[in-house]
Amino acid sequence: MIKILFVCLGNICRSPMAEFIMKDLVEKRGLSDQFQIASAATSSEEHGNPVDRRARQKLSQKGISADGKHAVQMRRQDYAAYDYLIGMEQRNLSAMDRIAGGDPEGKIHRLLDFSSRPRDISDPWYTGDFDTAYEDIYEGCQCLLDDLIRRHISRSALHNI
Repeated sequence: MIKILFVCLGNICRSPMAEFIMKDLVEKRGLSDQFQIASAATSSEEHGNPVDRRARQKLSQKGISADGKHAVQMRRQDYAAYDYLIGMEQRNLSAMDRIAGGDPEGKIHRLLDFSSRPRDISDPWYTGDFDTAYEDIYEGCQCLLDDLIRRHISRSALHNI
């Protein structure tokens, strides 16, 4: 099983969007049983709050639900619990490294570093641009999933792809 933790500042916009987009992508490829996917925050500011209304609306427009998700903070033990810890921007990576106490296994990555155009994903809570955030996150999740399939998933599991 491949375990992925998506991380952003508050866990109410970008990282839950990534969590539920990725869950949707693996489900559509028939690979849900091969993945454990979650999301968390680097800060405690939004702890316990639901996914931002605008993020939920954007996901809903695409037929994806984030119902029941509430913000949680990344913990040091998450480093051992997950195979990949995926941040949305460079600042997230720095905070994730601090929380984890380092990255000796090379598990911490920026989502769009898996794409052909590596870059940060702007925080739509500040920009108000949930359309661009969704498109960037979708691109990153597609590229990450393709990379993971190439590296980890057995040929027999790919019959549905």
